Amino acid sequence: MVVEWYFVTIAVSLACDGCGHTVLGPESGTLASINYPRTSPNSTVCEWEIRVKPGQRVQLKFGDFDIDDSDSCHSSYLRVHNGIGPNRTEIGKYCGFGFQMDGLITSKSNEVTVQFMSGIHTSGRGFLAAYSTTDKSDLITCLDNASHFSEPEFNKYCPAGCVIPFADISGTIPHGYRDSSSLCMAGVHAGVVSNTLGGQINVVISKGIPYYEGSLANNVTSKVGPLSTSLFTFKTSGCYGTLGMESGVIPDSHITSSSILEWPNQTGQVNIWKPENARLKRIGPPWAAFISDEHQWLQIDLNKEKKITGIITTGSTLAEHYYYVSAYRILYSDDAQKWTVYREPGMGKDKIFQGNTELYQEVRNNFIPPITARFFRINPLKWHQKIAMKVELLGCQFSLGRAPKITLPPPPPQNKNDEKNADFMDEFIHSVKTSLHTDKTTFTPEIKNTTVTPSVTKDVALAAVLVPVLVMVFTTLILILVCAWHWRNRKKKAEATYDLPYWDRAGWWKGMKQFFPTKSAEHEETPVRYSSSEISHLRPREVPTMLQTQSAEYAQPLVGGIVGTLHQRSTFKPEEGKEASYADLDPYNSPIQEVYHAYAEPLPVTGPEYATPIIMDMSSHPSMPLGAPSISTFKAAGNPAPPLVGTCNKLLSRTDSASSAQALYDIPKGQPGPGSADQLMYQVPQSMAHPTVSKDEQS
Repeated sequence: MVVEWYFVTIAVSLACDGCGHTVLGPESGTLASINYPRTSPNSTVCEWEIRVKPGQRVQLKFGDFDIDDSDSCHSSYLRVHNGIGPNRTEIGKYCGFGFQMDGLITSKSNEVTVQFMSGIHTSGRGFLAAYSTTDKSDLITCLDNASHFSEPEFNKYCPAGCVIPFADISGTIPHGYRDSSSLCMAGVHAGVVSNTLGGQINVVISKGIPYYEGSLANNVTSKVGPLSTSLFTFKTSGCYGTLGMESGVIPDSHITSSSILEWPNQTGQVNIWKPENARLKRIGPPWAAFISDEHQWLQIDLNKEKKITGIITTGSTLAEHYYYVSAYRILYSDDAQKWTVYREPGMGKDKIFQGNTELYQEVRNNFIPPITARFFRINPLKWHQKIAMKVELLGCQFSLGRAPKITLPPPPPQNKNDEKNADFMDEFIHSVKTSLHTDKTTFTPEIKNTTVTPSVTKDVALAAVLVPVLVMVFTTLILILVCAWHWRNRKKKAEATYDLPYWDRAGWWKGMKQFFPTKSAEHEETPVRYSSSEISHLRPREVPTMLQTQSAEYAQPLVGGIVGTLHQRSTFKPEEGKEASYADLDPYNSPIQEVYHAYAEPLPVTGPEYATPIIMDMSSHPSMPLGAPSISTFKAAGNPAPPLVGTCNKLLSRTDSASSAQALYDIPKGQPGPGSADQLMYQVPQSMAHPTVSKDEQS
């Protein structure tokens, strides 16, 4: 297959002293006025003639345009023509300071003439423009950087000639480039496009880093850069791995050279700088040639055919031996007999690669397109003092493609034409084999570049939103269930603490009322009063005036007929059944029976309070002197109740009762009854005795 390359020519008009930076490739290129971006000199002119392949058209895009228009484009201007020579036609004439030209200027044929004229002027940077064929719809100029685009990932076409002295880049691969760097110049530095050919770049924007390293690669120097908000990297095929020089995968026997430097040191020991020393980052001396001339070489056998995409070199790395190679050629072969010098496509001369500028720095050069070979040779052309270097090759495995599986049609039925059918089948199989026969048919495996930040898809973004939401929902449900279970257990525990005996559940509400807030203090001292009928049977000194009480939750069971100390609000509940009326003078006028209650109910805060029923058995208790100590029928929680001194130890029966022993009740507070006004409030005597006064003093 013959590929014909078309190049542009520069037609010189007058002195042609107005031409600046110019690189004209077969499909794209860059051109600028003289001294750009500084002011161009007066009275200069330059003319470029551009040709591309037949059938293609040329498109022109301006990256910067600043031409003096003080005389209305009469002496200073830029003019674009369709065609070349006397038959060309004008497309447009342009001038102006800071002129913004939106869109592209497109020709009608494959030939274009660009003419720049600079008259008398005092300012104006001139112009910088890029061109390409019209099939490159995403053409950009060498001045575009990542900050000009808002997309997180995009594809652009870089023209040839973007290694310009007035543009800067910061960073390197694989870490990325600062967002202020020129996209196309960084693409050349990264080795994804060629400066002489241009090419497509796939850019990925990501978060910036605090520090950008500097390096030298593909004749482009990257400077050290400070922190930036964002950076960009390039998506590539990923074929940039090391091929085994540094790691030792390539054995020493596969590294040879044209000559070896041997020299004795001060102690008389012979130093040999052998070719196997030419491993990148290996400590010690490098490989060095015995004779420094352009016929020296370092050869590497990769053991099999591989795809080689780049090379990294250093100098001697020894401070006392300041040796390095500053320029070299590359040769490659499949049999180590016939060698091919590397050239860029369409170029009629060998490509000279820039080497090192000092002995330590690593310098990278990429091969666009890549080299496919087994044997690789470096031919130094320029050096400092002596030829000495360390090397690493970049690339990947080169795999052969497999022929597709052939499915033959079923054999025809046997008949008298079997011989003809057999001949037909032989010819068919032969034709298929011939069509599948290839010489070195290769398929380069596509390897993703792991150093590039991957693009975020919609599915990943949706998952990033849904997963936290689902986690929060499930966490909330679990917390609600735990709180409900905890509240239920606390409620059960509270109910169990204040639960009533099973035989007394009917009056649970009355018992619960005591826990409601009341106006009076719980430990408040309350005066105790007796009915006049009971006081008449007691001696004046035996009647206490105040009774100190202690709070008790429940009264103790009644086990005798003599009453001791009672809680201020404690009482016994009468037997269930017919409720006695307070209007009756003797509600318990019945044969004497002993009634035992297990526990007293808590006295409600509001409502009528009942005095404690007193069960008397006069037959079993002989009369005692009033001064004798009484026996309490109640037991305080925790400690036994002390005996009461000076309290009533004997209660007389009422004279109007038919029985000798009766249960006596005080009249509820605030309720009308048969007694006098003095008998409306009754309390149980307190445990401590106080001196009392006589009836006359009470009145």
